[in-house]
Amino acid sequence: MGIAAGGCVMAGVAAKSGGLSPAFIPSPPVSGVHLGPLFIHFYGLMYVVGITLAIAITRRRWAAAGGDPALVYDIAIWAVPAGIAGGRIYFDLTTPFDMPHHWWGPLAVWDGGLGIWGGVAAGAAAGIWRVHRAGADWRLMGDAAAPALLVAQAIGRIGNYFNQELFGTPTTLPWAVEITRAARLQAGIPPADLRLSTFQPSFLYELIFDLALAAALVWLGHHRSIRPPGLLVLYVAGYAGYRIFEETIRIDSSAHFLGLRLNLYIAIAVTLAGLGWFAASQRRRPGSRPLPDG
Repeated sequence: MGIAAGGCVMAGVAAKSGGLSPAFIPSPPVSGVHLGPLFIHFYGLMYVVGITLAIAITRRRWAAAGGDPALVYDIAIWAVPAGIAGGRIYFDLTTPFDMPHHWWGPLAVWDGGLGIWGGVAAGAAAGIWRVHRAGADWRLMGDAAAPALLVAQAIGRIGNYFNQELFGTPTTLPWAVEITRAARLQAGIPPADLRLSTFQPSFLYELIFDLALAAALVWLGHHRSIRPPGLLVLYVAGYAGYRIFEETIRIDSSAHFLGLRLNLYIAIAVTLAGLGWFAASQRRRPGSRPLPDG
């Protein structure tokens, strides 16, 4: 749902004693930049930055666990394309009405539309396969990668800002985000909300949560005896738990079931499954050592 808005975007202001100050986060003036004949979407650029950081963080944590850092590159070569493909397939299957109406619509990842559930599932499957082929322990690798994945997701949410997507209900809070009318129409929000211009920045809430959960996982790995793949499972359960909240404030187009967003049901199911998996993994006799400090 990328919107390349031309010209200057005026930030909203509210009169206060002593002068004027921003009353909301202004919508971005552009969604990318031209480099010769190419148009570089900030959405895609943020994913590149996020993936690069995730690889660097995972390499450091995997080396601290006694693994070969080169394995992380091998995993990334397979897991990143699998994650993108899985995320797009999930998006296409659950929200086909949001695809661009062109022959290339199902492939238009540059226009937004990557379902996190499909992306994580496909990327994880490819990653576990490569770890298994290398003779390493996927549980240790999962614990090494968990905080890094959250950092990548957080950076990706900056791309959602430039695409003017993943916003929530209308609000006049000082940290509301301004969404242009073109983006509101493209998002498929309820008609009654089209006349409003500022909304909950749910992408920003998720960015903050992702970084906080990443820090919590690192702290737990250093200060608590968590059996692998406990950190990975807490990432899954924790992120899914956050998505329960997010799905209650999102108003963009979505598949619904019994009047509720489909992703709300998935988030609830994944949260419960993750918590059960975590409890079971911590009761079993450990088959591998926790990640060391570092």
